Amino acid sequence: MNLRQSALEMLKSTSRTFFIPIERLPAGLQEAVASGYLCMRAIDEVEDHPDLDLTTKATILRQISINLQSAKDGYTAADFAVGLSQLHGDLPEVSGRIGDWALLAPPSIAPRIWDATAAMADRMAYWAERNWRVRTEADLDCYTFSVAGSVGLMLSDLWAWHDGTQTNRMEAIGFGRGLQSVNILRNHGEDRHRGVNFYPDGWTDQQMHDYAAYNLRLADAYTEALQPGPVQDFCKLPLALAHATLQVMIQGQEKLTRQQVKSIVEETYQPREIAIS
Repeated sequence: MNLRQSALEMLKSTSRTFFIPIERLPAGLQEAVASGYLCMRAIDEVEDHPDLDLTTKATILRQISINLQSAKDGYTAADFAVGLSQLHGDLPEVSGRIGDWALLAPPSIAPRIWDATAAMADRMAYWAERNWRVRTEADLDCYTFSVAGSVGLMLSDLWAWHDGTQTNRMEAIGFGRGLQSVNILRNHGEDRHRGVNFYPDGWTDQQMHDYAAYNLRLADAYTEALQPGPVQDFCKLPLALAHATLQVMIQGQEKLTRQQVKSIVEETYQPREIAIS
């Protein structure tokens, strides 16, 4: 199995939502977006690891950032993973193979992905050290930019690299923030159970809903401004799922059912039939 096939298999096992639109992207762009997604999934798995203490998480994340910032011609997958096994020998496969994902992107755009991942790893380390404590709306803006809004900016750079597509940068940030804030709403109970609260002090579900809805409006504008084709298609599915999730939560449903997800996928990508597992 070559690296591209291996990356697609990893995508399929870690996120069906993003596997579907990434699989549809043209060659070159597909490898770039898959590289970015998997690199960021690698550090996200460190951030969310249930058995790592906060100090260890921050140390691993900063080591990943250093490795990415040190990259140069001739770097191998092992170079991107220097020090990680010594810090923790049982990282998830997607994290342990971050070097493979870093090398997946075409060389002309790979350094942008390394830069974005390195910056996000440093920001995640900061938030791990403070146990993700959000006190104010400014803290929430900072956190959602750190882990998602900056991804929107990286995607905009990938679109420009691919075909010259220009996007509104604030709307790109809103695209990432909107998806992340819906996740915060959906996972609020589970997060609080593990001692983490992403709501600013005194905020209710309604206030977080309003925050998510505002950013999803920016995401709508971002997506609608894209030319019809694979790039717009990439953005449409996670955005449609976020809107639908927000709607069912208003109605008291915890999350979308498997059938609801399947229907949204089919509506987004008609007439192609896609199985949801």
